[in-house]
Amino acid sequence: MAITALPPDTNADIARVTEVLAMITPRWSVRILLALSGPPLRYSELAAKVSWLQNGQLHPKLKALCDVGLVERTEHTARHVTYGHTERGVALLPVLPMIVTWAEEHLEKADRPLAAIEQIEDSLTLLTRRHATTILWVLKSREEVSGRALARIVMPSSDWTNIYPPLRQLVFDGLVDTDGMGRPYRLSAAGDGLGPVLGTLSAWAAGQPLDQAAHHPVWGHPQAKPAPRPWISSQSRPAPAALPPARTPQFPPAWHNGDLFSHAAPARPKAAVPAGGPRR
Repeated sequence: MAITALPPDTNADIARVTEVLAMITPRWSVRILLALSGPPLRYSELAAKVSWLQNGQLHPKLKALCDVGLVERTEHTARHVTYGHTERGVALLPVLPMIVTWAEEHLEKADRPLAAIEQIEDSLTLLTRRHATTILWVLKSREEVSGRALARIVMPSSDWTNIYPPLRQLVFDGLVDTDGMGRPYRLSAAGDGLGPVLGTLSAWAAGQPLDQAAHHPVWGHPQAKPAPRPWISSQSRPAPAALPPARTPQFPPAWHNGDLFSHAAPARPKAAVPAGGPRR
């Protein structure tokens, strides 16, 4: 997937975030990660926590999470084996409340209150659409882009009209806006609101502290530089005002395992959200 006319490291950045999403999006993966919150568990103990999985379903899911480095299998003796998070798995968990926060603000309202885990799964489904991550990156970087120009960046080796199916899907999902056929495409408020989530996933994938998301070249919030003042030779030049400290994302407190499966939405002060939003 070649990216042109964007910052030099963009291609690798997008690839890393796409890979992270591929790790956690498969069905039941996030639920298994949450079930492993706390001390390591034996297989039978974990199976009891995810009892909705049928016989034979848990083992391949657990092996896949071990293979990608989010879960570790520890063999204490031949008859005593436990499973728990790796350090990388623990470091990824703070992203989950951020996804719930975005979903509560931007996803269309369901007919019934949804558990936080369902909010996460619905959101991940949108983010793993074909070419979704790349298109969102380009639109954030370029603000408004025509379909033809977007195709040259996202899929330069394909017929440029192939960009329209994924674009139409993102418009339908509510992450991208356009004023009509032939008009440029841009991020919707919901698409732009994914900045903290995608920036944090990028920081995690690059092995950086999660608070580095605030400095991400595309999704971060760089410090504003003061406007230059004209030099007046007859007066002393005033000392420049101190810049405000860089913003860092404020991660919600870690959840207890049961909180993600609760139907009670976390309370947070915010304005009422109008009906609608990205489709589930």
